[in-house]
Amino acid sequence: MRPYAESCVLFSVMARKHVKISARMLFTWFMLGGLILLFAPQSWTNKFQFVFTRVFSWPLSVSRAVSLSVRARQMSTDVVSRGDYDRLQNHLANVMEELNQERQKVETLSGLRNRPALEGAKFVLADIITNSVGGMGKTFIINRGQSDGLAKDQFVLGDNSVIGTVSAVSSRTTEVKLITDSTSNMAVTIGELNVNRIMEGDGRNSAKVRMLSIKHQVKVGDNVYACKKGGFLDAPFIVGKVAQCKRDDVNPSLWDITVKPACNIDGLNSVAVLIMNPQN
Repeated sequence: MRPYAESCVLFSVMARKHVKISARMLFTWFMLGGLILLFAPQSWTNKFQFVFTRVFSWPLSVSRAVSLSVRARQMSTDVVSRGDYDRLQNHLANVMEELNQERQKVETLSGLRNRPALEGAKFVLADIITNSVGGMGKTFIINRGQSDGLAKDQFVLGDNSVIGTVSAVSSRTTEVKLITDSTSNMAVTIGELNVNRIMEGDGRNSAKVRMLSIKHQVKVGDNVYACKKGGFLDAPFIVGKVAQCKRDDVNPSLWDITVKPACNIDGLNSVAVLIMNPQN
């Protein structure tokens, strides 16, 4: 047994010496190879690079593919799909449009509240749902109602002018009778005259003021104002302008006055309902 053990020890020592010598030799070879490449002509090094690329092209391509795949997976976690992107863009467009409409409403309210006579009044902004112009009728349906404080005979404004009054109210919608409706009648005054008369809708796109003596000076372009009405309107408010003034065919001692609305009613998308005495 002893000779066998001694032989094993001797073999182990020789193996360690062999490994140590091989490592040194390997280092020496690499050093010599590096020096040869450093001082070798460029034509030789180019050939060596070509051979190296040919030999290791497949491992390098596999490594590059793996790297690109990992990078693509990392990027995919930060990129949304085209469908999600379009939905986000559409949502942003809707929000921006809502913001723009709210800004316009604020500007409208700011202009209305600048009048001292309307301080303390409430303006309910509403969108027009339907526009009914059948026959001689001229009405709007708006998306506000009793729950918003609306009541019959309240004045309705469009572009800072009176365009009609509330004619019927439900909990969430309201009918607005326009000043051009054939059944509309409203107390008005013309220009600087201190005389009130009734303005009646003609069922088309204008209204008529009659029963005004020709002794009063009226001319085309004069402003027509809705008269004050207790609990509903505390100051005159423009309704329209005189579009035509002529002698009445039946009674030449009276004027036949045609009034055009102060704004393009057919072009309105929203209105404001005036509440003079809002319930707190």
